[in-house]
Amino acid sequence: MKYLVDVNGKRITVELDGAQVTVDGRTVEASLTHVAGTPVRLVRVGEQVHRVTARRGASRGQWLLDVDGSRVEAEALDERMRAIKDLTAASAAASGPAPLVAPMPGLVVRINVAPGDTVSAGQGLVVIEAMKMENELRATTAGVVTGIRVQSGQAVDKGTVLVDLGPIPE
Repeated sequence: MKYLVDVNGKRITVELDGAQVTVDGRTVEASLTHVAGTPVRLVRVGEQVHRVTARRGASRGQWLLDVDGSRVEAEALDERMRAIKDLTAASAAASGPAPLVAPMPGLVVRINVAPGDTVSAGQGLVVIEAMKMENELRATTAGVVTGIRVQSGQAVDKGTVLVDLGPIPE
């Protein structure tokens, strides 16, 4: 089976064929072993063994991986799903930066940005506490902070706009 995997902005082609894996044209022996009673998997690639834990991401094919202590976000889709996703993305109109909205009710613990700051996709903007857990809310796209609508210590409802983002000036 052939997969197209995006890791840190780089697309890698991975083909699985029994105990062999071909990564961008280079074939190696590989195996996957589950460690009983844990979420840990041992991945052997050639002579190297890696300790991996994997958690599903927000959408199909997205994964948050811990590989030997390093965090990696990856998206692995088969050829058909990758083609559909790429076509959908290409036909979608550019929407620009979207405001940061509270995904759940909670208490604003910390605001990490100020008006005028340029932020990148994935950058932490606000930390809210919900159900006794702190959740860092991140920008979905790059942009410029045009307004902060909340203050530290403020209770917010689900759907409350926390931070307004605008396009990055050219």
